[in-house]
Amino acid sequence: MFDTLSERLNTALEGVRGSGTLTEEQVKKVTREIRLALLEADVNYNVVKEFVGRVRERATGAEVSRALSPGQQVVKIVNEELANLMGGSAHKLSYASRPPTVVMLAGLNGHGKTTAAGKLALFVRKQGKNPFLVACDTYRPAAVDQLRQIGRELGVPVYDEGTEAPPEEIAERGVRAARDGGYDFVIVDTAGRQVVDTEMMEELGRVRRACRPHSVLLVLDVVTGQTAVEVAQAFQEYADFDGMILTKLDGDARGGAALSVVSVTGRPIKFASEGEKMSEFDYFYPDRMAGRILGMGDVLTLIEKAEAQMDRREAEAQSKKLMAGKLTFEDFLQQMQMIKRMGPLSGILGMLPGIGQQLKDVQIDDRMLNRVEAMITSMTPQERRNPKLLQNPSRVRRIARGSGTSPQDVQRLVKQFGEMQKMMRQMGKGGMPRMPKMPFGMR
Repeated sequence: MFDTLSERLNTALEGVRGSGTLTEEQVKKVTREIRLALLEADVNYNVVKEFVGRVRERATGAEVSRALSPGQQVVKIVNEELANLMGGSAHKLSYASRPPTVVMLAGLNGHGKTTAAGKLALFVRKQGKNPFLVACDTYRPAAVDQLRQIGRELGVPVYDEGTEAPPEEIAERGVRAARDGGYDFVIVDTAGRQVVDTEMMEELGRVRRACRPHSVLLVLDVVTGQTAVEVAQAFQEYADFDGMILTKLDGDARGGAALSVVSVTGRPIKFASEGEKMSEFDYFYPDRMAGRILGMGDVLTLIEKAEAQMDRREAEAQSKKLMAGKLTFEDFLQQMQMIKRMGPLSGILGMLPGIGQQLKDVQIDDRMLNRVEAMITSMTPQERRNPKLLQNPSRVRRIARGSGTSPQDVQRLVKQFGEMQKMMRQMGKGGMPRMPKMPFGMR
């Protein structure tokens, strides 16, 4: 997400990043370009006006840092103000002193509310909670069926009474069933509409009084841009939510909603939902997101994703083999599968400082990883451990047939793998390596 905004902001800041001095005219120019970049990203006009005003005031004020040049100071100010714009710091879940903790989800149809319910259930289970889902969308039988399916996939129980009973009664009985069953975290999925209307808000009020939620979270689709901001304002007036879940963060190139909703509503973004997998859901960290927007990366999130997929001792052992140039295709397959579980390759690379800008014109095809995996799994165990065996043309043809690729694809993979081993051996000896011409999955 934020691809266009990130590019425009970095262009605006390029002229001052290495500047040893900073004139008033430079400040005016950079803030003017920042203003245009934010408006183009569909950020609310009043939010942009206040943001640019704060940046200009701080950049021309008395702020001095001996460790930073004036140009670097401007970048630091923009980074801090972007983080403040999105809430400043992460707002994590709080739990009821007497279980169960009840969280009610609200939002319009099509914003990903039911999917978010499943993702939240998986998230809190990883936190050691025992989740329970309650289906209160009685207007759409498909919503109840979808929640049942999600529950089956995750192994999380779903309470539903179909679409006949009043939703507030379903909510009350669902929370009671969760309490009686010993579940300590209840997620109530409410009904949405195509647009905000009085009937929906009155129903939300009844459900809220019936289930007495510890927290009400509004689910917003950021792809809808300013519409999402308008929806948030309407729900704030009637439903009094205390936090937001932003969905489809991986699909929005502008990101104006994410930069506007906190200022407009005064409520924090608590969760970010990126991607279609149930595991692609986490707390929203404004400071980390600001760093990603400005091309500074998000190493902390990358580390957390990696640690969730690999044991630390195993990672250290793999790292030693890698730096010694002794990594086999079996090791490479294991690492590649771990990377796939972490999310889209473009998103992972974008978390590395400076990499996002360098790769802006490079096509990163996640399907290439599947092709590479197919080629490696078509090798025999001996071939995976000893790539020199793949100099045999008949072995190459067999692997190509088994993986649905061409012999040239297999030969290219073997060549690139050899180049990578050579590069890592050079790095392990402290040398300056030459990068392979075409890294895996890019062209």
